[in-house]
Amino acid sequence: MSHGAKAARRWWRQGLAMVALVVLAAALPARAGVMTREALQVLFPAPLMLGERDAALPVWPVFKQEATSTVLVAYVFESIDLAPVPGFSGTPLNLLVALDAQGSFLDVRVLSQHEPVFLDGLGPAPLFRFVEQYRGLSLKQSIKVGGKPGDAARADSAAVTIDGVAKATASVRIVNQSLLAASLKVARAKLGYAAGRDPELVGRVRSDLAAERLGWAELQRAGLVQHVTLTRGQVEQAFAGTVGQGLGPAGPADAPYMEFWLAHLGVPPAAASLLGEAGRAHLQGRLDAGDHALLVVARGAGSFIGDAFVRGAVPDRLTLRQGELPLELRDMDLDDPLALPPELRGAESKVFRVIGPAGLDPSQPIEFRFRVTRSKGIVYPERVSRDFPLPFALPGPYVTAPEADAKSWRGIWAARAAELGVLGAALVLLAAVLARPRWLIAKVVGDARRLAWVRNGFLAFTLVFIGWFAQGQLSIVNLTALLQALRAGHSLGFFLYDPVTLVLWGFVALTLVVWGRGTFCGWLCPFGALQELVSQLAARLKLPRLRLHRRTDARLKRLKYGLLALLLASTLVPGGATDALVELEPFKTAITLGFVRTWPYVLWAGALVASSAFLYKSYCRYLCPLGAGLAVLGRLRRWDWIARRAECGTPCQTCRHRCEYQAIRPDGRIDYAECFQCLDCVAIHADPRRCAPLIAQARGGRRIVPIHPLAPSGAAP
Repeated sequence: MSHGAKAARRWWRQGLAMVALVVLAAALPARAGVMTREALQVLFPAPLMLGERDAALPVWPVFKQEATSTVLVAYVFESIDLAPVPGFSGTPLNLLVALDAQGSFLDVRVLSQHEPVFLDGLGPAPLFRFVEQYRGLSLKQSIKVGGKPGDAARADSAAVTIDGVAKATASVRIVNQSLLAASLKVARAKLGYAAGRDPELVGRVRSDLAAERLGWAELQRAGLVQHVTLTRGQVEQAFAGTVGQGLGPAGPADAPYMEFWLAHLGVPPAAASLLGEAGRAHLQGRLDAGDHALLVVARGAGSFIGDAFVRGAVPDRLTLRQGELPLELRDMDLDDPLALPPELRGAESKVFRVIGPAGLDPSQPIEFRFRVTRSKGIVYPERVSRDFPLPFALPGPYVTAPEADAKSWRGIWAARAAELGVLGAALVLLAAVLARPRWLIAKVVGDARRLAWVRNGFLAFTLVFIGWFAQGQLSIVNLTALLQALRAGHSLGFFLYDPVTLVLWGFVALTLVVWGRGTFCGWLCPFGALQELVSQLAARLKLPRLRLHRRTDARLKRLKYGLLALLLASTLVPGGATDALVELEPFKTAITLGFVRTWPYVLWAGALVASSAFLYKSYCRYLCPLGAGLAVLGRLRRWDWIARRAECGTPCQTCRHRCEYQAIRPDGRIDYAECFQCLDCVAIHADPRRCAPLIAQARGGRRIVPIHPLAPSGAAP
């Protein structure tokens, strides 16, 4: 069997092994909450009492005895049971949350987390301080991450900003998403909130419209006031066949039983026309961001709020729904006069508030429901009730479609649009360089010195912009996170919270097929760029350089594949084995944290960087598990894109001896699994002053004398 066939079989087996690991990982069960009743009782001692765990929802009620009554204090739950959002290790973090009966956070604690930056990077302390900020905040407030230090949180406000964590922006957004998603699910089920929808991800009433004054008829024609009539015939038909049949007021079937006029006072023309400027200003001062003020005016057979209605309370006879989700209506207790037509000045009217966290979407239809109850009998009356829908929908010109804010991945992408634009331009430039390397060498570079300037400039961009500024260092953690998420059956949506990394992975995936592993390892890896720049500095300082014998070099290059297999296998083992093993990779220390870390990690990363001064890019070539993974995937490359001549290797060895990566075989073929695409051999191949076949051709085709460079000190031939 030929050497090429043996190599193909070997790589095929390795590829199958990786696929098997993924399949096995996906088949393993997911993790769930860990708190027991005994553990929770320790956290909530007397006079608090822990109730029984809810059968339908994984929450624990906490009660307190007050005199002769037992009062609900809070619901306690684990975020992993309700919103297992995977972090960057692929494993969801787990928060213990105590949510009181009004929707405020009594306590938030971290039970477990596997975020790389909060393990041995920054350590867990910044994460603990981050979640402490939620105590005292309410789900009725719009909680956003990323405020300035010292920003105060108002308990009665619907807008509050909490401090993020530097170098952990994506991780704390995932924490915030996990906490709010889990808490809103509990609030919906237990506190009456609607569907747990994020209040920032719904449509908006257009507040930028002019507050022009319109007449009543104009408001109706514009759809800002909508009239719904409930006839006597409709009501009687609903009660037909029940004890309530025939108990309503007499009259023609088409005569009005109740008439309703509905309006959304968040629309500036509607508020200005119905309340006047003073009333509109008063209303706006009573509303928090995201709240909705809905006006209901009615006349007819009875009160739409109920005879026992208390100002500021929830009406008994009128409810609100959107889709199948109930939304709470609460009277705003406003006494501002309304500009109603003469025929309605004696009608009953109320302005109701729907709080922002309830999730009302004004860009979608809503439905009020008016309840009519009839009873028969005096001592033990028999009652029957019917609900009648009152639809309302704001016309399109007065609302905007739902759009994301910074809580969602779409908002994060929008916020980093400038960075992504710079990165995109750089990737287009790199693709152009690699697609036409001969053109670059011949028309732009011209000599090795210019090529060095172009390459070093891009490496500096990769280190400073992609690495330290944009935090776009791809890592083996991305691959282990993928496997762990598949193993637990979780969504891969957490990758969307780091747009720079995701764009880089997309580009790398494409270039693996076109050019192989070297596009990332040679041009886009910040740690690799740091090593290469250090190596070049060492060469300028004339430090001794070690070049290993090709057989020793080949053996050492196998180490990274062993480390890759070990790391991938560790994802199948419960516990923190993967979290510990990924620390073999120095990327987090050197790039993500900028060497601001405890001394063992700094020493390890610093030693690897320093070693590249003497053994060219030693970590990248011999130890990098990510490079090993890309080399395996790089076998998908469809063609050999680096030009070779028949004389390459026989007898010319110039490119092989000049290749710092030792990625050219003695027969002249390129070892693409180890090639970092530095373009040195491409430049030599096109250079009539350095390429021996071109030199021979220029001299009239004389035979080339084999080139044998002097071996560096300490190196084998």
